[in-house]
Amino acid sequence: MNDFSTLTVTVLRFGFLILLWIMIFSVVTAMRRDLAIGRKAKVGTPTARQARKHPELVEAEPPARATAHRLVVTEGPLAGTEVELAASPILMGRAQEATLVLEDDYASGRHARLFPQGTRWFIEDLGSTNGTYLGDSVLTRALPVELGVPIRIGKTVIELRP
Repeated sequence: MNDFSTLTVTVLRFGFLILLWIMIFSVVTAMRRDLAIGRKAKVGTPTARQARKHPELVEAEPPARATAHRLVVTEGPLAGTEVELAASPILMGRAQEATLVLEDDYASGRHARLFPQGTRWFIEDLGSTNGTYLGDSVLTRALPVELGVPIRIGKTVIELRP
């Protein structure tokens, strides 16, 4: 009986060790896959050498993008409110120090921040309880905001306008 229990404990130890290594390999594989996504070049984009040999492969310059000059509340308790955009970030939330004070029970005190970078505006959630939505997706990191794309904070919907 003593040999049987020793054998059982040894088998359980090796089984646990194997499961531990499987978990470590799966985590490493997932991390490598996630890191490799950022390094991949755009498929179909010609290299500099291809562009010199075949200029027809190079796409024409995209049309100039209209720049945002104001932030408009389209839905919610502050519908119709407009904020002129400047070079400084806009803090949105229920706190009194926010640039756009939201009268919305579903907004956090410091809910989200809209900030310029170059000629574009970006939105980031500041760890709010109910999240910030850009279009139909929840923000998990700072993302660029295009003109007319709705930003939802609780029941309040805002858009960038020219």
